[in-house]
Amino acid sequence: MLQNIILVFHVLISVGLIVLVLLQQGKGADAGAAFGSGASGTVFGSKGSASFLTRTTAILATLFFITSLSLAYLANQRVVPKSVVEKISTPVQAVQKPAPTKKPAKPASEVPVAE
Repeated sequence: MLQNIILVFHVLISVGLIVLVLLQQGKGADAGAAFGSGASGTVFGSKGSASFLTRTTAILATLFFITSLSLAYLANQRVVPKSVVEKISTPVQAVQKPAPTKKPAKPASEVPVAE
């Protein structure tokens, strides 16, 4: 149950991290803004977007690493279900049949005589 909850958060964090990385401007985007492309006027302001997006990306990256380590730890601690043979409480040797014994030979008086 806990592993499924962490897995859902892990997927949501990874999608958010992808979106934030794609929203950020690269180093070469400043040259385009200097020639009037208008990219400097973003939603968060020309300077505020870098710090906001950078901080949010760092927080999501940290959460991503934490959830990754948590999932690895939980996967390692998972109890493997026992097989049907291991679930039997009695040892296998105690359940085995005893070795067959030979029947004693019939006495001579009971053996039919051919005439």
